[in-house]
Amino acid sequence: MSAPLSSVQMVRLVAAREISTRIRDRTFIASSVLMIVLILGVLVFQVVVNSGDDTQRVGVVGDPGQLGTAIEAQAEALDVGVEVVPFDTGESARAAVETEEVDAVLLDGTGSAPELVVGTPDATLEALVSGAVGSVALGEVLAGAGVDAADLPQVTVTSLDDDTAADGQRTAVAVVGVVVLYSLLILFAQFVAQGVVEEKSSRVVELLLATMRPWQLLAGKILGLGVLGLGQIAVIAAIGIGGALAFDVVELPGELVGTVLWLLFWFVLGYALFASLFAVAASLVSRQEDLGSVLTPASLVLVAGFIVAIQAASDPESTLAVVTSYVPGLSPMVMPVRQAAGDVALWEVAVAVLLMLVAIALVVRLGGRVYSGALLRTGGRTKLKEALRAGQA
Repeated sequence: MSAPLSSVQMVRLVAAREISTRIRDRTFIASSVLMIVLILGVLVFQVVVNSGDDTQRVGVVGDPGQLGTAIEAQAEALDVGVEVVPFDTGESARAAVETEEVDAVLLDGTGSAPELVVGTPDATLEALVSGAVGSVALGEVLAGAGVDAADLPQVTVTSLDDDTAADGQRTAVAVVGVVVLYSLLILFAQFVAQGVVEEKSSRVVELLLATMRPWQLLAGKILGLGVLGLGQIAVIAAIGIGGALAFDVVELPGELVGTVLWLLFWFVLGYALFASLFAVAASLVSRQEDLGSVLTPASLVLVAGFIVAIQAASDPESTLAVVTSYVPGLSPMVMPVRQAAGDVALWEVAVAVLLMLVAIALVVRLGGRVYSGALLRTGGRTKLKEALRAGQA
């Protein structure tokens, strides 16, 4: 006679059963494909938006020489794309502007009164060319006076907000990640709830509880679907990071990976809490039709967290964002956005994680009683007090 299975083995068996069942589920497959397509669609959209050619074409009569170099230097300083195009005569240069072959031409650039001919007035382009002409003229005057322009004092620019672009990229990644996080939390928590109701309505749970305890069944369900959900979000994250780097959408791969890893961490905590809540709530009913009513309170918490997280992207230090980033149930979505969009101290993250762990422990402890007390009750909706009383008995 074989020895009875240990608690760990029981939990692993249930987890393996949940994984093998759900991985063939059409809803799971469709959701995975849809999220990957959406992520790739966002990346392609960014590439299309950023691929517009905004290079200005500036014509110069004769050999551009120093003037062409000065125009390119001014364009680089202003972060403007410029292509210098040489023309043999002023007439051909004007004709090129009229036919929109170039955006502007500089006539008589070596004379005392150069003329800039533009197709459409552009203050940036005019300032760029004027600055280039002025720098060349100044260089000639200094050279005539025996002064080397390189010896003149150079202005050093120090930015007090170097991290603005980086914060923007991290915030954008965090917002997209929260959308995926919210979708997967809802999806997998509902998978757990649907599985509980299916087993109750088909009386399969009676056979399962003949060989294992209620908490083992609950733990196996949560663990199995949690591993599946974590694997799904990890694949989506890998595809998203790979696509973002391949399409050159982001410039900070190290910080991007850090943001994604935090999202994975918060998914684990959020899933542990909501999967437990959804499973306990589902144990109170015996029909799929009644599932929506008992899941509504927990679902509203998820929705609230998602809405606040989106708002926190634009104002991560607002009172609402700061307070909700500590509230269990809301913190898995709000805190990662705050971390990406602003400076969040490590102690703040530690407090939010600690509060989440306390909430998970309370839900598992109290919810386990409700789950065990309501699991074998069929035929209608079980009241929470009755389930708690039965679970304590």
